[in-house]
Amino acid sequence: MRWPLVILVLLVAVLQYPLWLGKGGWLRVWDVDRQLQEQREKNRTLEQRNAGLEAEVRDLKSGNEAIEERARFELGLTKPGEIFVHTPQNSPQQKH
Repeated sequence: MRWPLVILVLLVAVLQYPLWLGKGGWLRVWDVDRQLQEQREKNRTLEQRNAGLEAEVRDLKSGNEAIEERARFELGLTKPGEIFVHTPQNSPQQKH
């Protein structure tokens, strides 16, 4: 009566192997689910960045004010008759 029990246990183990460790097993499903959650988070971050860039493009296409503002702050351009004044940031003094 002992041999049928051993055979039954081995048969159950052989049937359970693909369920847990096989190509489509639970361990693989959990790993793929984790990867899916990470990718969704990355996608949310990229969608937010794209929305900001899209708004900036709309602003640049809609009028000269956005272009002028960008030229002033990024390139330091001025209109004729204006005087550019640069005020340096206070930096901490280094101790000797």
